[in-house]
Amino acid sequence: MTTDDISGMAPLVARLSRVGQRLRQADRTHPWVLDTAVVVLVFLMFCLPDLLHGVADDGDGPRRFRLVFTRLPVAGTLALQAGLVLPLLWRRRRPAAAFGVIAAVFVAQWSLGAALRADVALFVALYSLALHGRLRQLPWACAVTAGAMALVAVRASAAVSVWDALFFLLSTATAALALGLMVRIRRAQLAGLRDRAARLEIERDQRSRLATATERTRVAREMHDIVGHNLSVIITLADAGTYATDIAPERGKEALRLIGDTGRQALGELRRVLGVLRETADGSPGGPDLSPQPGIADIDALCAKVRAAGLEVVYRTSGEVDALDNGVQLTVYRIVQEALTNTLKHAETDARVHLAVVETDGRLTIRVQDTGPAVARGPHEEGHGLVGMRERAALYGGTVSAGPAAGGGWSVEAVLDLTPQGGAR
Repeated sequence: MTTDDISGMAPLVARLSRVGQRLRQADRTHPWVLDTAVVVLVFLMFCLPDLLHGVADDGDGPRRFRLVFTRLPVAGTLALQAGLVLPLLWRRRRPAAAFGVIAAVFVAQWSLGAALRADVALFVALYSLALHGRLRQLPWACAVTAGAMALVAVRASAAVSVWDALFFLLSTATAALALGLMVRIRRAQLAGLRDRAARLEIERDQRSRLATATERTRVAREMHDIVGHNLSVIITLADAGTYATDIAPERGKEALRLIGDTGRQALGELRRVLGVLRETADGSPGGPDLSPQPGIADIDALCAKVRAAGLEVVYRTSGEVDALDNGVQLTVYRIVQEALTNTLKHAETDARVHLAVVETDGRLTIRVQDTGPAVARGPHEEGHGLVGMRERAALYGGTVSAGPAAGGGWSVEAVLDLTPQGGAR
């Protein structure tokens, strides 16, 4: 079969698939329609010929067949046919009961020596039991079927060999049983695939919601760090400029210039963070090129802004801090930024800040200690800033501690674990 033939069959397969889906939907809505249709079909194909002609009068069969089987009156034939065919109405709802009734009528019929075409109902019931019934019911059903087939073979022994008849009948019963089990297994596989597809879709939606929540948390943390720090610097500079305007106008002008620079820097950082969320119609990032995230090299400029706000900052580093990856450097920058922001909020204008970033033996220590009052930042006051610092440090297996310093003032210390775990970070 060529590729063109397969392509030409695709519309037909799709049309048949749609028809099958509609039929299954209709069967789920009105299951009695299919059950009744099966009974009517079996009656027309196998019962009606016996009522019109009778098995014993069938001129197509050999004479010995006509002599072996008992000819029943129409009423008896009709009663046996009803016992064989009508239980098929509940073959899907009560397959075991339907099979039991049909098997009992089948045995009674052959005990009388009568042969009916409606005996095919036993194989239909066995198929339905294998498809819809409980699997533990199949052994006794197979035993009953084998016994019934043996009875038929013995009754027909005058016309055909017992072993030939038994082989044919048991083969037919085995085919009905195997077909029911095959369809059952196939339906179970399809149900499993549908269930798996549904679970995968749920997991995909959950991952999407989790990723969205994580991204919102990250953006909120970045916004807090950017807005909180820069607004603290602007407020401090504005207060200092207000007092310096009358005494030293040049210092007031300098404060206004620093306020403008800080505001522009904050606006640029906000545009960078929000630009990550903005996409063009084709999915590519929109807007101008984004500047890199701040790192340890930008801490000097951060300290310069804090010094301009009136605090004295002493900053030192130790170890190969410039060789750290970008994620660690951003974490260090944000932790230092938040600590200095807290100092601007709570320390006095003449406070002194000691800032140290030390890298030794796979551990990075960030220590920010000021000489401001510790009471204003009591141990029970824990805002979003300290929580954000701890979340950032936890990404690298680190911890953050904050509290009054031994020599007075306030101290914030963060320790990050730089040792790769389960591969590179």
